[in-house]
Amino acid sequence: MRARVRDGVELYYESTGSGPVVLTLNNFFMTTPAWRVVTDELSVAHRVVSYDLRGHGRSSHPETYPSWDDHADDVVGLLDALEIDKAYLLSTSISTVLARDVALKYPDRVKGIVLAGPALGPRGMRRHRLVQRAWLLTLEHHGMAALYAHLYPEVFGAEMIEELGTPGFLGLRESFLALSTKEDLTNGLKLALTGESSPDLLARVQAPTLVVIGDDDVLLSPSGAQELAAKFPDGRCEIMPGAGHLPFLDDASGFQALVAKFVDEVEANA
Repeated sequence: MRARVRDGVELYYESTGSGPVVLTLNNFFMTTPAWRVVTDELSVAHRVVSYDLRGHGRSSHPETYPSWDDHADDVVGLLDALEIDKAYLLSTSISTVLARDVALKYPDRVKGIVLAGPALGPRGMRRHRLVQRAWLLTLEHHGMAALYAHLYPEVFGAEMIEELGTPGFLGLRESFLALSTKEDLTNGLKLALTGESSPDLLARVQAPTLVVIGDDDVLLSPSGAQELAAKFPDGRCEIMPGAGHLPFLDDASGFQALVAKFVDEVEANA
């Protein structure tokens, strides 16, 4: 399905289940199909909507790549097109910046936000941007396969890497190469190096916030995640044992249970 969110912009989306709406926000390495196997249990009692960012996947690819503000406007444009009043935003890695921005710009459209493996830091985003800049340089000078080899040990937890072994590494590489293009990733990584990075912004986010991090996330420590959650007026933190930067890949059922519990608690207190 494609939804028209403004002149010349259509977003590819998928919607499953019914109940409180959980809208997934892709990081720049993900497209909509990646969410199917990590939200299947969540969609039993919730409506899960996933979409491709503008300039990625099967959504419109404009001549000028969108800004963070454009991406935030697209979120609300999609909600309007689907006649959804409010939603929970489920974000991961760099898309946690987008979740923050939507919550700040459109507070009346956001019921709560989930930050999984956030690219936000309790003292800023310098470390994350250094890593993203290194990924961009690898992509520009050595290509997609080299980028995958670069980010694989930084994104996945040690337990998953051992469990998957060489067959898993090679299989995921094929999926990675098939899901995105070099141009899409280049544009996304360049955008990731921009935008507001001050942790002071977090105090202005009024929506209930759940920070979920694996204890093997190389970009943010468990103590850093707890400190980050404390920056939000209504923040809480969950640590997933043995998980890496994308904890929903290490333990999809456990992650979905945490998200469902968070949504149900917010709904009960509404």
